[in-house]
Amino acid sequence: MARPQWHHVTPVLATVALALTLGRPMGPVAVGLVAILLGGAVLAAVQHAEIVAHRVGEPFGSLVLAVAVTVIEVSLILTLMLSAPEKSATLARDTVFAAVMITLAGIIGMSLLFATRGATVPRFNAEGSGGALATVTTLTTLTLVLPSVTTGSPGPTFTQGQLIFAAVASLLLYAAFVTTQTVRHRDFFLPVAKDGSPITDDDHADPPSAATALTSVGFLLLSLVAVVGLAKVQSPAIERAVGAAGLPSAFVGVVIALLVLLPETLAAVNAARRGRLQTSLNLALGSAVASIGLTIPALALMTQFVETPLILGLGPTHLVLFVLTVVATALTIIPGRATRLQAMVHLTIFAAFIFLAMSP
Repeated sequence: MARPQWHHVTPVLATVALALTLGRPMGPVAVGLVAILLGGAVLAAVQHAEIVAHRVGEPFGSLVLAVAVTVIEVSLILTLMLSAPEKSATLARDTVFAAVMITLAGIIGMSLLFATRGATVPRFNAEGSGGALATVTTLTTLTLVLPSVTTGSPGPTFTQGQLIFAAVASLLLYAAFVTTQTVRHRDFFLPVAKDGSPITDDDHADPPSAATALTSVGFLLLSLVAVVGLAKVQSPAIERAVGAAGLPSAFVGVVIALLVLLPETLAAVNAARRGRLQTSLNLALGSAVASIGLTIPALALMTQFVETPLILGLGPTHLVLFVLTVVATALTIIPGRATRLQAMVHLTIFAAFIFLAMSP
């Protein structure tokens, strides 16, 4: 009988810890143990995602992790908003925008940093990555930028009709992106060799069996549930720490977004280290598309049944950061290859986002 692997045991332990701590006060020791299990669940999620990705191939493997993380991220946002609607009017905006900045600046920056180590100049498919960036830019503008300039309702908010339009547009764009990535132009999202030719699954070892992949799908979902659930359990401790440090309350959303996106971050960095920068870009850009394309429709549906304040419009500082990030990312993607300079540009923007989130 085969011995249990760590990436099978850890999600189970993390889920048990979630069941024991959810809705209960925790002392310092419990907070520390939960933090350790949270980190273990993140690593387990990455392991299982890579097994599934190896089985289904690119770009489906990147899509599996992006959608799974985003669905649970949406559930977390909705749960927190329903539990404390007065305190969480800007939670969706802060979390979604943090996800956009983490993916476009943080994940892409770290992936480029590892992909360009030494004298390597990695190549990727500019057609697919450019289309994904255009989708992210459009979705973010329609859902987070426009509420700051529309006049139908007071403040940086949508009217009910405007919110419904943004939700429908988000769903249609997300569906078009997934169709393009997986059916019509799948080759645009495949990793490329030094000569620019697509790398197929034939270039690697035999994929795992269907049974192994299905098992990993189950453990991947369990790991992600544990990650988001334990992040929610840790949120009171995070809020206390943020308050004690004198940081803005909005920074809590940034911390939670960082925790939720850890599996994708590690998976993207691992892919970049193996010379598959396109896979890293698929993870980063696909996560940003899914984060907005699924979150806004879910929020629009929720507001049909529950009256809760919903502030979506970005402030001036975030608008400047968003424009800078889009311009820098576009200039990175257009050549279809990258150097260490682009990595530093993205990481500098990410550092500016984190610093300004702490000191607005």
